[in-house]
Amino acid sequence: MVWHVLIAVAGAFSLAFGSAMQERDAVRAPGGRVARAGFLLHLLRQPRWLLGSGAAVLGATLHLIALSGAPLTIIQPIGVTGLLFAIVLSAFFNRQRVRVSQILAGTSVMVGLVGVLWLFPHGGQTPVMSNGTALWLSGCVIGVGVLVYVTAQWMPSNARALALALAGGAALGTTSGLARVVSANTMADPVRLFSWLTVLAVVTAVFGALLLQNAYRSGHFAAAYATLLIADPVVGVGIGVFLLGEGVPDTPVTATAAAFFAVLAVLGTVSLARSRNRNPEADPRASTTTIARTRNR
Repeated sequence: MVWHVLIAVAGAFSLAFGSAMQERDAVRAPGGRVARAGFLLHLLRQPRWLLGSGAAVLGATLHLIALSGAPLTIIQPIGVTGLLFAIVLSAFFNRQRVRVSQILAGTSVMVGLVGVLWLFPHGGQTPVMSNGTALWLSGCVIGVGVLVYVTAQWMPSNARALALALAGGAALGTTSGLARVVSANTMADPVRLFSWLTVLAVVTAVFGALLLQNAYRSGHFAAAYATLLIADPVVGVGIGVFLLGEGVPDTPVTATAAAFFAVLAVLGTVSLARSRNRNPEADPRASTTTIARTRNR
């Protein structure tokens, strides 16, 4: 089990490193406060962003490998520690100090998220979802995401980071739910990989990536990453509960505890959003000289 714990730590670091690398190019890419879809095509031509994407994929893969040989109650908290890695790495890349308040807020998010995930049961039955349900689910998530995407340009930068990351995390959480159904069906029949659920999962994932990169673009990386870590698994749990027949905390004590941990995570995220440590290149009031100096560091 020791090796699986070390693999989980490496996965958390790799995912945080990749996301912090992506932020640098997302902030510097051309476009307005909220960039259009072509923004992703621009990022795909940036070697550093591609390196960050590769590191993020490697981190997610290592996390899954760790889960294959150790209990969820051990591995999941280790994965969430990636938030602290992300805070430190982003500050390092942008040559900023890491504030004690950021570490405390990040710890609050981690404790809250781990508490919620522990209290929800994890079903072992094979998940089933019809094409109609999947289309309705993806359509609602994308519809709300489009509304956030359109209105986000008028929001203050910290609110924009939270809104876009929340919508992006919801889209990626929906992708995870769809992928879980697809992977379970594919294990029984490989032909099931080529289905409408797979198409919907890919479309939702790409849309989620657009929202998330725009959230990083706001300059409030720590808040955006924390919101992603909350929204993705919480939406996944919600899909499991309401659409796949999985359980919920079934006693007043566990339900109250889950609510407490959820509030703790939200308060930590709000604190990160209010942090003064913001990427200077994301500030539209920054002078050309300041931006050029930052780029030449």
